[in-house]
Amino acid sequence: MADRWNGWGGRRAPLAIGIVAALLLLAGCGHFNETRQAKPTFAEADRLFNQGSYQESLDKYRQIVGAWPMTGDRALFEMGIVYSYPKNERKDYEQALACFRKVVAEYPASDYRANSETMIFYLTNAPLKDRTIAAQQTQLDTLRRELAGKDDELAALRQKIAELEKNVFAYAIEKPAIDKIVIEKGARRLMLLCRGEVLKSYRIALGGNPVGPKERRGDNKTPEGTYVIDSRNHDSRYHCALHISYPNERDKKRARELGVSPGGDIMIHGVKNGYEWVGDAQAAADWTKGCIAVTDREIDEIDKLVANGTAVEIRP
Repeated sequence: MADRWNGWGGRRAPLAIGIVAALLLLAGCGHFNETRQAKPTFAEADRLFNQGSYQESLDKYRQIVGAWPMTGDRALFEMGIVYSYPKNERKDYEQALACFRKVVAEYPASDYRANSETMIFYLTNAPLKDRTIAAQQTQLDTLRRELAGKDDELAALRQKIAELEKNVFAYAIEKPAIDKIVIEKGARRLMLLCRGEVLKSYRIALGGNPVGPKERRGDNKTPEGTYVIDSRNHDSRYHCALHISYPNERDKKRARELGVSPGGDIMIHGVKNGYEWVGDAQAAADWTKGCIAVTDREIDEIDKLVANGTAVEIRP
């Protein structure tokens, strides 16, 4: 009996091993076959997703889950991604969570389990983030509308100011009303005043050695003190020039004490003839020999507004 049993047993061992191997092979082949068969449908679902056809893509993944359940974990994971995709206008976080939870529950050994758990954690907080972002966007839109309204108001105010300035200067040209010119050397600014009110100001260039009052001929300084416009030259080498009554008695006394000539020919003028194209850039540097320079357009305006005898105060 023992020999017969041993002989039977000896024949049974390889047979049992063969049966188990066959079963494993069949199971493995089944999974392989389903993966291979589902592959074109996965490719089609991915293509639809990349085209933005999200609902059609979901239909393909559902087809995979029904036809090839062994690949269901991947299909469910992909469906969760489609449902939660930000550009999907019909995104549904609850449906996405259901897909990821099904992967975790029904496919515990799946390669997609860990990523599904991560997505579950993320999507649990996603609706709150979306609401916060939406509220902030609404606030931004409101602020933009308010700002646009302010821009319209500012534009209207600028237009009104421009019209008022135009009217003021039209009246001033018709009836010269400028009673004083104030020049602030440090601020590089010339102002036209009427009864103490500044009607207009201009950027200026000064002498090449601007700090301190003019003391002598050739020092390239712009004077400081009180003077008047005593003449003008419309044929000047510097477009148009309004002559300032420098030197006054104080300037002459200082020059005598220094034993030097006080110099003269201090004017408010435009740029040198032929260089009118420089425009506003003329005020970028101090380039005169002691005069006060503005653009050609500005000296034409000042010439119309300022009469001979107008006071000129030049401040440091």
